[in-house]
Amino acid sequence: MSDETQMQDEENIEPSASEAETDAEAATVESIDPQAARIAELEAEVSTLKDQVLRTLADTENVRKRSQKEVADARIYAVEKFALDLLAVSDNLSSALDVLSEEDREALSEKGKNLLEGVEMTQKNLHAIFARNNVVAMDASPGVPFDPNMHEAVSRIPSDAPAQTIAAVFQTGWKIKDRTLRAAMVAVSLGPAQS
Repeated sequence: MSDETQMQDEENIEPSASEAETDAEAATVESIDPQAARIAELEAEVSTLKDQVLRTLADTENVRKRSQKEVADARIYAVEKFALDLLAVSDNLSSALDVLSEEDREALSEKGKNLLEGVEMTQKNLHAIFARNNVVAMDASPGVPFDPNMHEAVSRIPSDAPAQTIAAVFQTGWKIKDRTLRAAMVAVSLGPAQS
C-alpha cells in the first residue's frame, strides 16, 4: 500500500473505546453542571419558602395566643369602669355603717335596727357581686408594708406600727384580679414617736 492509501485508512479508523469514554464523560460533565446548578437553586428556593412558611405559622400562633389573652382580659376587666363608679356606693354604705357606735346600734328602735340590717345586707350583696366579677378589696390594714402600686400615701404619721408600714386607712383600695382599680388611701407610719 502506498503512503497515501495508508493515511486514508488511518483517517477512516474509528476512535478507540477509551477515547469514546472520555468524550462521553466530557458531554456528561457539561450536562450535569447546569442540572446541579438548577437543583441547588431549587433547593435554596425550597429552603427559603420553608423558612417563610414556618415564620408565618409562628406569627399566626402568636396572634392567636395574643387574641385569646385579649379576649380573656376583656372579660375580666370589662366591668372596670362600672365597678369604679360603684365604689362610691360602697364607700357611702361603709360610711353609713361606721357612723353608728355599738351603743347607738343598741339604742335604735326596731324599725331603725331593720333599716340598719337592710343597709348591711345591701353592702354584703354589693361586695358579693364585686367578688363574682373579680373585684376585691385590697389588704391595707395597719402593719401591712406600704406598696405604692396599691396604696396612696396621704400622710406620714408616728405610730406603734413599724416604719414604712400602714398606720391608718382612710379609704379602702380595690383591685380587679391583679390590676389596681383604686389605690387605698393610707397614712404611712414613721415608726414610734420619739420622746
